[in-house]
Amino acid sequence: MHPNIVQDHPGSCPICGMDLVEKRITPAPQGSAQETALEHAAKHLDPTYVCPMHPNIVQDHPGTCPICGMDLVEKRMTSKASAQTAAAHPEVALSGAIVQSLGVRTAAVERGALRREIRTVGRVVYDETRLAHVHPRAAGWVERLSLRAEGEPVEKGDMLADVYAPEVLSAQVDFLIALERGGNGSARVAPDKARNILRLLGVPEAVIRDIEKTRQTRNTIPVEAPAAGIVTQLMAREGMYVTPSTEMFTIADLDEVWVLVDVFEHQLAWVAPGMPAEMQVPAYPDRTWTGKVDYLYPDLDPKTRTLRVRLVFPNPQRALKPNMFADVVIAGDPKQEVLKIPRDALIVTGTRESVVKALGDGRFQPVDVVTGMASDGVIEVRSGLAEGDQVVVSGQFLIDSESSLQASFRRMR
Repeated sequence: MHPNIVQDHPGSCPICGMDLVEKRITPAPQGSAQETALEHAAKHLDPTYVCPMHPNIVQDHPGTCPICGMDLVEKRMTSKASAQTAAAHPEVALSGAIVQSLGVRTAAVERGALRREIRTVGRVVYDETRLAHVHPRAAGWVERLSLRAEGEPVEKGDMLADVYAPEVLSAQVDFLIALERGGNGSARVAPDKARNILRLLGVPEAVIRDIEKTRQTRNTIPVEAPAAGIVTQLMAREGMYVTPSTEMFTIADLDEVWVLVDVFEHQLAWVAPGMPAEMQVPAYPDRTWTGKVDYLYPDLDPKTRTLRVRLVFPNPQRALKPNMFADVVIAGDPKQEVLKIPRDALIVTGTRESVVKALGDGRFQPVDVVTGMASDGVIEVRSGLAEGDQVVVSGQFLIDSESSLQASFRRMR
């Protein structure tokens, strides 16, 4: 009596109470070989309308549900692939007023260069090639110190201490004897040999010339700074007995410093010696230092899975102090011809990465994507989008939530 009442199991009509009868479908004539069975069925089927709340209510013309009174909606046939995509991420249609109130903004998918940057933190340390360790060449006693505390600056050739060494005094006597005996002879081998012995014992050239001129020995010999810098260690004290194994002073040249940083394993292909680097330190937030990558250490840290990289920065004003923390940016070669979108457009849920694609006319649909490297607020897209597509950069989370909610309702039905 009511042919619009259709269901997939025996029962009675909800309107008149009569028993439902089985409806048999006669085979349709064969279509062309090129079209699929689904396309052939969709071509010959009349549109059907179903109730959103009672899917067993089906009829071939618009109307209302006899049970709940809701308007029937048209049921469309789609391919399996498109049905799966629509079921996972259904489209969301929004009116212009809702788009305006949500503040939805879109941006185009572009193709271009993407700058490779490594942002990391580092620590300022001494340049180990600019460290000078001062040891006496002969055992003796420190008679006088010219330094009083660590941290004092020195220049190359400054006197650091006076040391009395019996071995040096004996070498001076041999030098004077050689001068007296070799003065009227034809060979000068003995005086030259004695002079070289004094040089090997650390006697400065000026002191050797003074001894040769005055023909007088000197009880103490000055210890001079071999390089300019800052005295970082002061181990000698007045009256202290020192030997060649005693490190009296350590001088560090701070005109150039090292910065040690850690680079993650997946970023190793982006960094190479000679690349430029920039650095800022909390002590001087308005200043930027420019340096370069100097060396990549050979082994990774097994716990952090990072590689230590050494950078070199000039420090002529000595503003950079060892053990300072620094924010470092290593600029690599840009990656060319990549698809990129604003980072704000990306939705990361932990199980998938997606964006909301604007289809036009107020229609939006979430799309899963595969991303690559990120830099300067832009991220690379490897698959899922094409150049020129419009993606939502503001309000996309609400649209994605609405799409997920619709997908859940469809699965429940």
